[in-house]
Amino acid sequence: MATVVLFHHALGLTPGITAFADDLRQAGHVVHTPDLFEGRTFPGIEQGMDYLQQTGFGTVIERGTRAVDDLPAGLVYAGFSFGVLCAQKLAQTRAGARGALLYYSCAPLSEFGDAWPAGVPVQVHGMDADPVFVGEGDIGFAREVVASAGQGELFLYPGDQHYFADRTLPSYDPDAAALLLSRTLTLLKSVT
Repeated sequence: MATVVLFHHALGLTPGITAFADDLRQAGHVVHTPDLFEGRTFPGIEQGMDYLQQTGFGTVIERGTRAVDDLPAGLVYAGFSFGVLCAQKLAQTRAGARGALLYYSCAPLSEFGDAWPAGVPVQVHGMDADPVFVGEGDIGFAREVVASAGQGELFLYPGDQHYFADRTLPSYDPDAAALLLSRTLTLLKSVT
């Protein structure tokens, strides 16, 4: 059993995020889902990004950092899209990380340090024609992170959707989402 901290995307802590967390719980894992938006959810990425810009990316990422203050070391950090920033920061900077799961996004390795921490497995998941993941350059950052990690994997899925594993959104791709979940559970099993 792994203990996972799962950070939500720019729509907030939506039913799709809690459903994914429940899938991990049904597999026997403990999952924490911090609400970085303090109860706010948004119908679209643009509205969520507006909130992030008004609040400040740094402020919201700091909420993610504070969310684990009372949790022990030995956590797996996971994040969807914007939530990747929190997950990646903690995986790279908080001692004792057991793994990282980065969905739909990846930051430059240098954003949070010089190298990926030794012994911390990482998976990055994205669609091969996602205009955000591919078009905005996250795929290059993902390749850099995976190359730096001793146990790194980049998984590309056919398609052009960003939030493809959120079953409550029109962008949901059930086949890709099932494979993403299976691969996630494989990593979680490997760190327990």
